[in-house]
Amino acid sequence: MGFDFNYMLNLMPILLKYLGTTMEIATLGLVFALILAVVLANIRVFRVPVLDQLSQVYISFFRGTPLLVQLFLLYYGLPQIFPLFVGLNAFSAAVIGLTLHFAAYMAESIRAAIIGVDRSQMEASMSVGMTTFQAMRRIILPQATRIALPSLMNYFIDMIKSTSLAFTLGVAEIMAKAQMEASSSFRFFEAFLAVALIYWAVVVILTRIQNWAEVKLNKAYIR
Repeated sequence: MGFDFNYMLNLMPILLKYLGTTMEIATLGLVFALILAVVLANIRVFRVPVLDQLSQVYISFFRGTPLLVQLFLLYYGLPQIFPLFVGLNAFSAAVIGLTLHFAAYMAESIRAAIIGVDRSQMEASMSVGMTTFQAMRRIILPQATRIALPSLMNYFIDMIKSTSLAFTLGVAEIMAKAQMEASSSFRFFEAFLAVALIYWAVVVILTRIQNWAEVKLNKAYIR
């Protein structure tokens, strides 16, 4: 058939209409994953009895199994066992799946970042009357953020790319639209190249934002 550049160019605006859904899934997943990851990281750092062991099992499972399998278990499997999940829609299932999956990775990055802050920082905070919670919120976590930022941004970028799996649940996001357009026109190369270029552009923009944020956060540490 040959490569049809005009078809790909005309397809771009159609695909971009669905980019908002992709970014919404990724952004919601990032927010919820960060919250869960901070909780898990602190449980592991302070070795909370029982919860520490449970968090290790959780992290091991979600890091040790494919994301696609987890999405299928959540959307297709759980409703058969727990009637509560019968009404779960595909969009929510995708957000929850990404949250649970990436929280396991982010928790380990945040834990490593917290451990990477010198212990004297905590001791100094306690010596001036701060509680452990206050010291973590005011002193330790802000410093840990600078350390963890590169890996957390990489996980966010990976999360955006992983939203392409949401179309397997029936979510009408950018990858699903590319698949539909390719199936109707038989221009698979052009359709998937177009969606690849859009993903690439988004990643390039986020990488620039990451570099800018790293420079800003590291300014205070440059002598």
